[in-house]
Amino acid sequence: MKSLHVNFNEATQAIDTIETASPEPWDAVCKRFDNDVRRIMAVSDPKGYTALYACYDENNQPVYYLVEEGEALTKLRQKTFLSKLGQT
Repeated sequence: MKSLHVNFNEATQAIDTIETASPEPWDAVCKRFDNDVRRIMAVSDPKGYTALYACYDENNQPVYYLVEEGEALTKLRQKTFLSKLGQT
């Protein structure tokens, strides 16, 4: 699963690529943000990215990433969801 750091304008729903950004492994990005990530929306991108995610830093400020979702990510999301059931 690969990811790409992007700029996202919530008001216009516009996604702008960052010229200096290079693809990173999505699991490494999640670890860097302590797994504080939220799926924002589905996207259609010619490079294979299928979703936009917001990762929240220690100041609760969002940093946006395009993510190439695949079967491995679906299984990971389901496993995380099931492990959190019953927690308050």
